[in-house]
Amino acid sequence: MTALSRPFAAPALAALVAVSACGKKQAPPPPPVPVTVGAVERRSVPFELAATGTVEPLQTVAVQPQVSAPIVRIPFKEGDDVRKGQVLFQLDPRPFQAALEQTQALLERDRAQAANAEEEAKRYSALAEKDYVTAQQYAAARTSAAASTATLGASQAAVDQARLNLQYATIRAPIAGRTGSLRVREGNLVRAGDPLPLVTINQIRPILARFAVPASNLPAIQRYGGGNVPVTAEPVSGGSPSVGTLTFVDNAVDTTTGTILLKATFANADGSLWPGEFVNVRVRLYEDPDVLVVPASAVVSGQQGSFVFLVQPDGTAAMRPVKLVRPAGDIAVVTGQLRPGDRVVIDGQLRLRDGSKVQIKAQADSARAEAS
Repeated sequence: MTALSRPFAAPALAALVAVSACGKKQAPPPPPVPVTVGAVERRSVPFELAATGTVEPLQTVAVQPQVSAPIVRIPFKEGDDVRKGQVLFQLDPRPFQAALEQTQALLERDRAQAANAEEEAKRYSALAEKDYVTAQQYAAARTSAAASTATLGASQAAVDQARLNLQYATIRAPIAGRTGSLRVREGNLVRAGDPLPLVTINQIRPILARFAVPASNLPAIQRYGGGNVPVTAEPVSGGSPSVGTLTFVDNAVDTTTGTILLKATFANADGSLWPGEFVNVRVRLYEDPDVLVVPASAVVSGQQGSFVFLVQPDGTAAMRPVKLVRPAGDIAVVTGQLRPGDRVVIDGQLRLRDGSKVQIKAQADSARAEAS
């Protein structure tokens, strides 16, 4: 390059730099992140244990015959509700009535013989005092009287047994409850000692639910489990929940599963709980008054612990560390730098950073999120 061309090169280079700078535009700020928010509140929160349990009858009775005879009448239908003492089966009573009358006749005969033998022993006693009879004859009279008395006792026992057999011919419900399927019909011969029951009765009012909770909850159960601890059971298949009370805590922890067995009793007046079905159980041990709560979905777990995103008045999200005390259904009990009325993000946290601009979704979405 010659000396004359250098003054023209510098302005050209400056112009090229200026054009290049004008071609670079500043990047626009990122758009606000759409989020759903929930409210921070102070309220009383119950401490509940949740488990899956099984409904079982309070009592189950397998009705079996005590005597052998044909069935002449069944005055109920299988599946009926029966009351305690209601007649279920009527066996043919005639053989047992005849046996009772026969034993009663033998009892009267033995009673008369025993009375006569006793009088005879008394006479021999008086005669023996005057030496009109020998001591051996008196001893024989006393032995005959004692034997007659023993025979009378045996006859009385036979009458009692015959009367009991006659009562057994009428089979009654030992408990109130719901009957199952019938194994026999009218005309069938039933036999005493048959291992198969004629019918099974389950008591369903009241009814039990058995369930197990982790043994780590045992101290709380021991502390608060006395008195009328409310228990709610809701069928897994759907249906209205039933409210009962905790009535049993097992005396040992199951070492295989690390759980403790509990039972709750329910009035079950509407029959919504059925033996053998699965239920979702909640045991309310106590309540924490005036604690800080947030929607459970607002709490995020990170490497440094749990935190929430707080929506500030300027429309930005601020990360706030919290300590999760315990979950309680769709809410969480926490401690931290939050105040009642603060808004926390419950949906959209994955796209947020500390200081990110946020756009709150429609109020209806937020209201549904808080209600859930």
